[in-house]
Amino acid sequence: MQDRHDARAGDVAETAGCAEVPARADARRNRTAILTAAEDAFAREGLGVPVDEIARRAGVGAGTVYRNFPTKEALFEAVLVRHMEGLAAEAEELARDDHPGAALFTLLHRLADEASHRRNLVEAMLGSGVEVGEALKAAKEKVERAVALLLARAQEAGEVRGDIAVDDLFGMVIGCALKPLSADSDAHSRMVSVICDGLRP
Repeated sequence: MQDRHDARAGDVAETAGCAEVPARADARRNRTAILTAAEDAFAREGLGVPVDEIARRAGVGAGTVYRNFPTKEALFEAVLVRHMEGLAAEAEELARDDHPGAALFTLLHRLADEASHRRNLVEAMLGSGVEVGEALKAAKEKVERAVALLLARAQEAGEVRGDIAVDDLFGMVIGCALKPLSADSDAHSRMVSVICDGLRP
């Protein structure tokens, strides 16, 4: 009897375990969908977009959003963390390039182009008043370390002037991002090209 009971208990546990895997996968998909919808909504409309609208775009209920992110500020911070971690990963990958100077210029073009298309998100970041949490601080430091590594490699290779600091790079990119929008769609790319020319030895 005990053996049969143990077998049934094992079957139940195994079934429960199988059920947990799809549940976790669903939860991950929901979280990803929420973050993707939120980033797009914040970029297009700023922080004023309602959580219900973000939930609708993500294809989930508002309750699912709040279970993952108790406040809109927490959601906004998670969007920024994911965004920065993606930038850090890209910079780390580029740092392994055989031509780190060209790789750095590629990253600067990407950053400026993205910022120009996500101006509302940049402005929301600067004026949100959201208290920066530890996760966001860690992600920011990760980006800074990755870009600093890429810059150092480019300088060691003699492809970028040696008197430039990583803060200089971020200042240049932010300057491009905050440039008033105009009908000239090539303006940001042209500005970054001028910056890259100035960074060469």
